[in-house]
Amino acid sequence: MTLTIRFGNAPCSWGTIEGFGEGVPQARMLDELVEAGYQGTELGDWGYLPTDREELRAALRQRNLTMLGAYEGVFLRDEAAHADGEARVLRVARQLAAVSDLGDPDWQPLVVLADEHSRDPQRSQNAGRIRPELALDERGWETFTAGAERIARAVKAETGLRTVFHHHCGGYIETPDEIETFLRRTDPDLVGLVFDTGHYLYGSGGSDPQTVLEGLTRFQDRIWYVHFKDMSAEVAARARQAGLTYQQAVGAGVFCELGRGVVPFPRVLDALRQSGYHGWITVEQDVLPGMGEPFVSARANREYLRSLELIPSRP
Repeated sequence: MTLTIRFGNAPCSWGTIEGFGEGVPQARMLDELVEAGYQGTELGDWGYLPTDREELRAALRQRNLTMLGAYEGVFLRDEAAHADGEARVLRVARQLAAVSDLGDPDWQPLVVLADEHSRDPQRSQNAGRIRPELALDERGWETFTAGAERIARAVKAETGLRTVFHHHCGGYIETPDEIETFLRRTDPDLVGLVFDTGHYLYGSGGSDPQTVLEGLTRFQDRIWYVHFKDMSAEVAARARQAGLTYQQAVGAGVFCELGRGVVPFPRVLDALRQSGYHGWITVEQDVLPGMGEPFVSARANREYLRSLELIPSRP
């Protein structure tokens, strides 16, 4: 059986990302996403794509798009934030479930759960260079993982959808060892991992391309979804040396166009094929206001991926 990998993109690549925005109308964003060569999208910030379900269905259907998932950050280390976080995540999950029958019949959209990054000043200030003493303590781990499982369980019970955890820089669970601990302390049938190539490399504290490949092997059994993001070693080094926060590093361009950084995408794609991964990979190039031209970058990223699709998998 041939294992197929397809590529999507997301509103964050057009500058609509966690409260920021370039003002690109959602209809134009979806049109440009399709024109750039993608067949799937994530939901993006709540309220960006239509919240009316019939309008959302129409927007996807007329462009033959598959809904891949939706990101939602919850401050999981604080038990008092879990109830509100669960409510917000369930709102998103219901929206995903309402369009889950469109597009690819073999794909069910995923809830992408993350810690609410940049909420904790120490984690935001030290993103990309997290030291062991900045990790959660035992009580923190218990609260954090209990919250993640609570939310994933609620999503599954109400909508039947699965939840993947995003190891997002600037929040808790950023380094490879933190990811390992999180996965060890959560139910593998309940919570999977979205492996983000750029966040993984920046979160490792280094810029060695081999680190990404080692991560794919290390967490292979829990990877249910993949984000493709590149990382500039030069910008990462400057950001670490200057002590930039996570958002400042993003604004400086730490996550560059695919093929312009040090993430070894030909080898990553080959490793995914060899591991049996199939389904969707979402390209994300975080764009803050004033950064670049989203459509141009999205199209360049797709052209780069097309060149990789022509490379046969190693036996």
